[in-house]
Order: sequence, then C-alpha cells, then structure tokens
Amino acid sequence: MLQLKKPLAIIDLETTGINLSTDRIVEIAIVKVQPDGTQQIKRKLLNPEMPISAVSQEFHGISNEMVKDAPTFKQVANEIKQFLDNCDLAGYNSNRLDIPLLAEEFLRVGLEFDFSNRRLVDVQKIFHMMEQRTLSAAYKFYCNKDLVNHHSAEADASATWEILQAQIDRYPQLGNSVESIITCIGDDCIVDFARRMIMENGVEVFNFGKHKGRVVAEVLKAEPQYYDWMMKGDFPMHTKAKLTEIFNRTLLKKG
Repeated sequence: MLQLKKPLAIIDLETTGINLSTDRIVEIAIVKVQPDGTQQIKRKLLNPEMPISAVSQEFHGISNEMVKDAPTFKQVANEIKQFLDNCDLAGYNSNRLDIPLLAEEFLRVGLEFDFSNRRLVDVQKIFHMMEQRTLSAAYKFYCNKDLVNHHSAEADASATWEILQAQIDRYPQLGNSVESIITCIGDDCIVDFARRMIMENGVEVFNFGKHKGRVVAEVLKAEPQYYDWMMKGDFPMHTKAKLTEIFNRTLLKKG
C-alpha cells in the first residue's frame, strides 16, 4: 500500500481541446487521498467561456448545452486551490496535460498556485515504462476490471488511483511512497509545463527552436529581443511566467 506523508490529489480534466495556450477546462474531478487512506472527491462541470470542439465533445460527451449554466473556473478557483492545499498531485498523462492546463487556468484568473513544492506523480509514465498501454488497458491489466464511463473525469481519476495502488503492489522497485516512486521513474527536469525550457546540469536551457540546447540566460543576455518575441507569441502563460523569472534574474546579475 502506498505510504503517504501528505495528501495525494489525483486529478483528471476534460477540456475544450489540448492546446495549453487556448483551451479550457469543462470538467474537473479530484480524488484526494489522505495519509490514513480516507478519500474525498470533488467534481465540477465548468463553463469554459468558449465553444467545445466537436472532436472534444465526441471524446468526453460534454456538450456546450451541458455547461452553459455551470460556473466558470474563476468562480471556483479558490475552492479548488483550497481543496489542493498541501497536496502532492497525480494523474494519468497529468504532467503533460492536466497539470499544465490547470496551471494555465490559475494564472489566467490571477490566482497564485505554487506547483514547485509539490511532487507530481504521472501514472501513465509508470505504466508506459513498465507495460506501455492505454488507461482502459491499464485498468484491465492491473485491476482486472473494465473501465465504465471512460472519459468521465471522476471515473478516470478514480481508476487512476486504483491503478497506482496496484502498481505499488506489483512493482516492489517503486517502493511505497511518493518520493520512492519519483526516484524510480525519474523526475521530469522541466522548467515550464509546456517543456519549452528544461533543466540540464542545473541550469535552464531552451528545448525548442533555433536556440534549442542553449542556456536561456545566455540567450536573453545576447538577444533580449528574443524575450519580447516569446512574450508576444502564442506560448502558455506558465512558459511566459518562468521566462520572465529567468529574464528578471538575468537583469539583476547584469546590474
């Protein structure tokens, strides 16, 4: 059984799409597991204040009509923030989609939510490292159950928690704590959730474009206009926030 030192919140989002810069959350479900094993579940439909694409509607079954009278993320942001207080975070493909999109929503409404002091456990990463399958296949493989209501955020988040527990039982090398899992599967050495910048040898480097592999601070010193280009470009707010932190730090060093 997974031994928790602090609550673990398993998050699943349904969204208008997968663009981190422009898409919005239409449903959020969180299964919060306390160190003593007790669970709390929070689920909300949200009005994304933009149309849900036909492809996304077909995927998760949530229509524009279903969310037209739902609260916006801004209206529930404080409630969600408080529910996640002092929690490590987990999910399925959450490090690449759910957590980055949630970060964007918090930034968009001007609410500070610090992800840096939380451990992020991506159950998909464990699964792909060990077996390489989909969520429904993972549920069948580890729990010997068929995933009913697949693409319902609550069903997916609950299934993800069951899978994580089964993975702990199946793979002794994972250990039984969030820290031991991260040690086993590795921590993503990223600066921003969109992975435009990553950490290499303790410094931030660009992970895309003409400056890929170069130290961010060195590029900003040599080409401060590159900062302006990125800030005006179609990059996620979290990327821009992290870039600004580095830019400001670079300016202070120059002074």
